[in-house]
Amino acid sequence: MSTKEEVIKLIKDLPENATLEDIMRELYVRSKIEKGIRELNAGKVVSHDEVKEKLGKWLN
Repeated sequence: MSTKEEVIKLIKDLPENATLEDIMRELYVRSKIEKGIRELNAGKVVSHDEVKEKLGKWLN
């Protein structure tokens, strides 16, 4: 399915009273999820332990 077809389906699946802001929010969320999946598949991940270590340094 093309991106255009996916967007059309996403909009059709929203309630009839969806606002432009609702549509934009759904597109934004979907975009971020897809970006995260691409990064995960490319191995661009940080382990839980690495995050805890970095946060520990920032918070001290």
